[in-house]
Amino acid sequence: MSTDTAFELQLQNITKVYPGVVALDDVSLRISAGEVVGLIGENGAGKSTLMKVLGGVIAPSSGSITISGETYEALSVQQSFDHGIAFVHQELNLFDNLSVAANMLLGREIRSGFLGLVDEAAMARAAQPILDRIGARFSPSAQVSELSIAEQQMLEIAKALSMDSRLVILDEPTSSLTLSETNRLLKIIADLKAHGVAVLFISHRLSEVEQCADRVVVLRDGRDVGHLSRDEINYDAMIRLMIGRTLASRPPEEKRAAEPVVALQVEDLRTHAYPAGSASLAVRSGEIMGLAGLVGAGRTELARAIFGIDGVHGGTIRIAGRTLSGHNPQEAIAAGLCLVPEDRKGQGLILDFSVGSNICLADLQAVSRNGFVDRRREAARAAEQRDRLKIKVESLDRAAAELSGGNQQKVALGKWLALDPRVIIFDEPTRGIDVGSKAEIYGLMRVLTNRGCAILMISSDMEEVISVSDRIAVMCRGRVAGVLEPPDFSEENVLTLAIG
Repeated sequence: MSTDTAFELQLQNITKVYPGVVALDDVSLRISAGEVVGLIGENGAGKSTLMKVLGGVIAPSSGSITISGETYEALSVQQSFDHGIAFVHQELNLFDNLSVAANMLLGREIRSGFLGLVDEAAMARAAQPILDRIGARFSPSAQVSELSIAEQQMLEIAKALSMDSRLVILDEPTSSLTLSETNRLLKIIADLKAHGVAVLFISHRLSEVEQCADRVVVLRDGRDVGHLSRDEINYDAMIRLMIGRTLASRPPEEKRAAEPVVALQVEDLRTHAYPAGSASLAVRSGEIMGLAGLVGAGRTELARAIFGIDGVHGGTIRIAGRTLSGHNPQEAIAAGLCLVPEDRKGQGLILDFSVGSNICLADLQAVSRNGFVDRRREAARAAEQRDRLKIKVESLDRAAAELSGGNQQKVALGKWLALDPRVIIFDEPTRGIDVGSKAEIYGLMRVLTNRGCAILMISSDMEEVISVSDRIAVMCRGRVAGVLEPPDFSEENVLTLAIG
């Protein structure tokens, strides 16, 4: 681990202009050895562009970069690496056909013998102490394809720690982590700081920024709009700089019927992940039921089983009293059940397709004529959802890949809202989304429940679960360990049920 106390990085007047767009406008930033700087801003504020400049992926249009006294107009990827800049990306950059150890030491393989073959045993021995340090529960020899999204994010963190880093850049590192894993990561950040490593911490979870940052730099619309010193960092101050206004803590609710009907009933459902366990829960019309639990508790597996993606070993699923017998997504959709998956880029959207095409994917028949998609119908339906969800896109023909995380999530949701569903399962609905977009997603969820829709919300964000849910179901090893009513909402009660 680096102990280079002379390390200092300065970005001076960095500007990046694309045709018709100023992505960064005269941004300056300084970070020194043993310092944790929080970098915050809404999606589209310029954080990702700034990281690409630091990583040598793109060159700034103007400005300079100085690292420990050496000044550059632009960095190459190799120069960034040579200066000890390591990234933990929000979007996972792993090879799922390789082992954990092979991913951690990619390009730095340990070889032995006359032919210089990769020594897998030595690689595993080198990787294990780092995995132990972050509290990982998977082995160096495990295939990445076998890991959950949260475990893959832990692996990204381990990759960065395996290098002799002078600056570690963490881009939304906790977006798929549970509270206990997040606390472990915050301890790792404190340990890096104590050993003289600089940390640039990018997160939409402002409570984490408040806990670990020595200073905060705020970007808005590509500009540096303010800095906060340690004693100035608090939630309200960060929000005001980020979006220029104060957010309401919870969307307004309408008065509900005293006896809401059960929209989703799951009884003794046994999934492939936990064939010996059985999960039972009931979600009422007009409510948001949070589904909490530790990573590996079986929450996503339960959602996939309910929607019919994965088979089951037994149990019953009912939508508004109708039993699903065929157990496939087509039957679930026909019954009024929709799933907004955790991995919106891999499973919720076709990134190369346009926004309009993605919105209409779930019901092509409604926008088709004589077996062919009618582009006018598609455009009209997509425009309706764009306006309804306030999707920020100048053209419905724009590729979904080009949108911010919050707008991508709205497109993934708009695909289902056109079907007027009875039940929606949200798996990590605000993963990697800024606070402004989060508030909009929460508002949309509340509008849906006010209209009688039932929502099952899977979330690893404890603050989100407690503040947004009407009731909280907690899973442990494939079972629903208990359901909490609002008077009993607390992190302690959720964790007590989660650990069994």
